[in-house]
Amino acid sequence: MVATPRLPSVTAVSETAASGTADPVVPRVVAVVPARGGSVGVPRKNLEQVGGVPLVERAVRAALAAPAVDLVVVSTDDEEIAAVAAAAGARVVQRPTAISGSTASSEAAVLHALDVIGWPDPVVTVLVQCTSPFIDPDDVDVAVRRVLARVEGGEGPDVVLSVAATHEFWWRTDDDAVRAVGHSVLHRPRRQDRDPHYRETGAFYAMRTSGLRATGRRFFGEIGLHLVDPRTAIEIDDTHELWLARRLAGVLPTPSWDEPVDVDAIVTDFDGVHTDDRAWITADGTEHVAVHRGDGLGVAALRTAGVPVLVLSTERDGVVAARARKLGVDVLHGVDDKEAALREWLSVNRLDPARVAYLGNDVNDLPALRLVGWPLAVADARDEVRSVARRVLARPGGHGAVRELAELVLAARGEPGLGEKDAPAPARTTRRPASHLEPTHTASHLVSTRTTRSTTGRNTMNARVTESTAPAVEIGDLVVGDGRPVYVIGEIGINHNGDPDIARQLIDVAADAGVQAVKFQKRTPELAVPPEQRDVMRQTPWGEMTYLEYKHRVELDRGSYEKIAQHAADRGLQWFASPWDVPSVEFLEDLGVVTHKVASASVTDKELLRALAETGKPIILSTGMSTLEQVDEAVEILGTDRLVILHATSTYPLPPEETNLRVIAALKERYGVPVGYSGHERGLQISVAAVALGAVAVERHITLDRTMWGSDHASSLEPQGLQHLVRDIRILEQAMGDGVKRVMPGEVAPMQRLRRVTD
Repeated sequence: MVATPRLPSVTAVSETAASGTADPVVPRVVAVVPARGGSVGVPRKNLEQVGGVPLVERAVRAALAAPAVDLVVVSTDDEEIAAVAAAAGARVVQRPTAISGSTASSEAAVLHALDVIGWPDPVVTVLVQCTSPFIDPDDVDVAVRRVLARVEGGEGPDVVLSVAATHEFWWRTDDDAVRAVGHSVLHRPRRQDRDPHYRETGAFYAMRTSGLRATGRRFFGEIGLHLVDPRTAIEIDDTHELWLARRLAGVLPTPSWDEPVDVDAIVTDFDGVHTDDRAWITADGTEHVAVHRGDGLGVAALRTAGVPVLVLSTERDGVVAARARKLGVDVLHGVDDKEAALREWLSVNRLDPARVAYLGNDVNDLPALRLVGWPLAVADARDEVRSVARRVLARPGGHGAVRELAELVLAARGEPGLGEKDAPAPARTTRRPASHLEPTHTASHLVSTRTTRSTTGRNTMNARVTESTAPAVEIGDLVVGDGRPVYVIGEIGINHNGDPDIARQLIDVAADAGVQAVKFQKRTPELAVPPEQRDVMRQTPWGEMTYLEYKHRVELDRGSYEKIAQHAADRGLQWFASPWDVPSVEFLEDLGVVTHKVASASVTDKELLRALAETGKPIILSTGMSTLEQVDEAVEILGTDRLVILHATSTYPLPPEETNLRVIAALKERYGVPVGYSGHERGLQISVAAVALGAVAVERHITLDRTMWGSDHASSLEPQGLQHLVRDIRILEQAMGDGVKRVMPGEVAPMQRLRRVTD
């Protein structure tokens, strides 16, 4: 004999009610949803999803949304169904085995539920069936009120059932004879001249409870019909009808009972969601795609509200990462298994999949859509995607769909909207051709920069922090400053040892670690090397040579830099260099770098500083081996409009006692610009501490192997070290919070359990 599983039960309510401690209001209208675990036509049918919501949950929510219904009860023999029903807001009754088989009637389940809920019989009982996924709560409400009118005033039906009108011509066979049903073979009327027949939809039956008790049947006394929208009058008994219902869910209006899109995070595909899934390809293989500026406004509002956003894409080129950087959100691109990548991101960020929305458009989004609680589709998504979506947006991909989702999420959180005016027209971005690119996501990519949404006013400590915030600086499509993701720079410098292939490998190391930019050093050796050093002999891997010859040997030519620029773009990275002389500034300007870096050795080179200032580009100024007076003079030349200063100590490797991290705050106070940190120490602790002290950018030398020949390798980070640095910085960004003291969600349960309050 199989034991009946233990399910959440409302039987205990009767004991409480009898003791007089429960709410004395007796429900006048009770809706009962029979939902057994077994099913012949569709196994586990009541848990199958239509529009991203299990059938049993759809039935519960529709019944709860009917104003006349006071209580919704689910009768089931299945633990999983019970859990879903309870989470949706229903009371759950454990159905006995004797009435749980395929031959048991729905009436038996309804009467048993009425017996055990612990209240006197309601005036009206509504049988609601999971097999009808598109029940309109207003239809249920009207049917119930018609029966209530019968009870209260004597006029009206005893039972009202849902029906759909049809003008179809029906036939039947009797003893091998074919007979017309409702029409005559002698006269074929036009469709519009025929009275309709009414097909029972099976969605709901509102019944006078006393009549149900007396007869044990759903039909008795006077029977009334309630017409429902024929588009929604589908009853799921086999897999074909389930398939049809799922596709209808993608085109029918959003159910009135569906909740606001109240989620903790948003994940989107890129092509077909941020774009319209088209690309323009030029003769050189460059792809152009269009994105919608309104989507950028929507994402910015989400970030302000503290909603993490992830762009998840199978595309391996750099445009996805570039767009994500501009939006200031997480990105995982070049992934082959979206579901696995999403699971890992959710795990790292400790997010409940049920509280996450995923917006997709094509079949490769299906596994990820099925993973989350809010699967969503753009208006022009494929039918397969629309059929599993909990909601289909009004806007197509590339035409403001992301903004529409942002509006829905902000509205659910009570945040101010973005206004009713349409967003600006699409903007075009460039996608470079990809070649042999590997996926760029690693564990370090999987930590998002999240802003905590404040629920209380700011205190005076927060006011001081706000007053000291320096204006942000735009570098290419990124913004560097307080409240922005830390701008992490992988300093390649001359660690490529003059080998373009090593430079390419180091770019890959940086991209895989999740940095935003890589930096090189560019010299004209005849100008950059002091005269007294030029003829000094030096031992190198290429033999003994003068220092000037060595500097020529480790310089990369223009062709190499053009390939570097292309590869960095393909990997979604910005690239730039520290020019050591004026011709190098002109060289880099011709290559279109997004910014220039002033090396610590060049702080006093006023000719170079003036040339850099004339470019109009953002400038990153390192301050190693410099006095405040020397930095003052450099800042005077460069100006502060587009300036980022890096605190640095030019000792290689840097001992902790020479780091002096408190200078970060002093520089910020003195110059009123964003301040970062350029580190030459061994290990990661000091760089992470710099972020805790307010550094908005971190630069570290990187190498393939610290044992390689060259002056900077020993104080550089190897690939794993760089990954750990980025990971730790992103974790620290989350941990910093907003400075407002309040009880955090994770503290509520321990507080209730442990805290003792006394006078």
